[in-house]
Amino acid sequence: MEKKEGNENVVFIGSKPFMNYITGVVMQFTTKNRDEVIVKARGKWISRAVDVVEAARKKFLKDKNLRIKNVLIDSAEMETDDGKKMNVSSIEITLGK
Repeated sequence: MEKKEGNENVVFIGSKPFMNYITGVVMQFTTKNRDEVIVKARGKWISRAVDVVEAARKKFLKDKNLRIKNVLIDSAEMETDDGKKMNVSSIEITLGK
């Protein structure tokens, strides 16, 4: 099985409980001693990604003085099951020391 490069420090936001994502970000900086963590989300989960980054930064990792290093936004055209085309937005927030 081939290991995906570059996904070790990425937290993908979705439908799991909010605290699961906070824990994921905190663990990356503490247990795995990462210098930066990337939080990614698409569609309706974008606002949750922003909330996760801000909660991790301002409450759970306040002593680490983390900053937002980069924010990338994008939009991709997707096709629904019934053949309609729609745009799905995405965000990638890089949080670092």
